[in-house]
Amino acid sequence: MTRSPHLLPLFAALLVAAPVLAASTHTGTWTASVKEKEAQLELSLRTKGERGGQMGMSVPLTAFQGLSTAEGSTAPFRMTREAGTFSFEGRFAGGEGAGHYQFEPSEAYAKAMSGLGYPKLTPDDQFKLALFEVTTTRVKELATLGYRDLPLEELFQVGIFQVTAEYIRTLSSLGYGKLSLEQLVQCRIHNVTPEFIRDMKGLGLQSLSAEDLVKLRIHGIDSDFVRSLSGGKREGDARRKP
Repeated sequence: MTRSPHLLPLFAALLVAAPVLAASTHTGTWTASVKEKEAQLELSLRTKGERGGQMGMSVPLTAFQGLSTAEGSTAPFRMTREAGTFSFEGRFAGGEGAGHYQFEPSEAYAKAMSGLGYPKLTPDDQFKLALFEVTTTRVKELATLGYRDLPLEELFQVGIFQVTAEYIRTLSSLGYGKLSLEQLVQCRIHNVTPEFIRDMKGLGLQSLSAEDLVKLRIHGIDSDFVRSLSGGKREGDARRKP
């Protein structure tokens, strides 16, 4: 996440002055930018420790409890997921915020996931599953659709790229059933939406494979581009007629 000039001094001050939160499974620092029009918070988390790293994501403002992004706001706020709870402390100024956070994994979630074939989840696993909101309901839905016993790394991808049961069912109804998880992830990464597929079918492109659809997206080919080619061809044919 690119930090603005307003955020840098705010972040530096908080690192020095803000109290360190109580010891927890995961602790670290956060920065955020408020996107009012989209009602989103562009959130970046930096974890501490030997396996520390940084993750960024867009989160709806409604996903937080007690959040105030008003100028000078310092009230603590939370983000509760099935896999665990994120607790934040910090300050907002100029539409941006920074501070410290801690993550507390849910024992109930760990027990439920064990029953679904994921025993002995580590706190780090739950941190990632919580961050990308991989719920037990989603795991069950995927299993019902044939995507069962997925490795944890693939579950992380399911969350990161929002491979939902609804998306899978919709693609299946459009003729793209039994795709591999890798194919579904690629479709999500390159924004192969149901609307895009319907547009292509409406233009007579009925037999495109999932890989074809991804390639079209990669090269920026949309329905308007296809129509422009069709229109140009018709005009050329008209000029060649005697």
